[in-house]
Amino acid sequence: MVSKMPKKPRRHFLKEKEARKLLLDFSQRLKTDVEQLLGSKPRIEVNETEAAEIFILNGKPLLARSGGELFPTLAFEEVFPFISRIVVDMGAVPYVCKGADVMAPGVVSVKGEFEENDLLLVVDERHSKPLAIGVALFNSQAVKNMKHGKIVKNIHHVGDKLWNYLREF
Repeated sequence: MVSKMPKKPRRHFLKEKEARKLLLDFSQRLKTDVEQLLGSKPRIEVNETEAAEIFILNGKPLLARSGGELFPTLAFEEVFPFISRIVVDMGAVPYVCKGADVMAPGVVSVKGEFEENDLLLVVDERHSKPLAIGVALFNSQAVKNMKHGKIVKNIHHVGDKLWNYLREF
C-alpha cells in the first residue's frame, strides 16, 4: 500500500499585476499607503502552505491570507505603528497565545480608533509585546465601554502554525 505524500507547499513569484492588486488590497485593509513601507515595486513571492498563503515581500514573510482574510504577519513589525492596539492583562496572555479570542475582561486599554472588522494588534500590558493579530468585532468606542464578551477575533498568534513557519524562515 502506498502512503499519501503530504502536499508540498507551492512557492512562486506573483506577476506584477497580481502584486499590485495584493498591495492595493492590503493598503485599503490597513487604511494606509503600504508602498511607503515596502517601496513601489517589491518582489512578492507566495508560499501556499496548509496554514495560510504566505506572501514574502523582498525576502521577508510579511503578509498572509487565511480564510479569505488578508493580514500582516507578526514578523511585519514596520506596519505595527499603523494598526490600533488592544492591550491585555498578563492573565489573558496564555489564552491569546493559544488562539483564544480576546475577551473584554482581559482588556487593560485601547490604543487608537478603529471600526468593526478593522485589523488590530494585541499586545501584553507589561512589555507591549505583540501577541496576536485580530479582527475587531466592535468599534473602539464600543470596546472601551464593554465589560464582558468577545471583542477581538484572533486570526494569527504567537505559537500558531504560521508563527512557527515565520520562526523557521
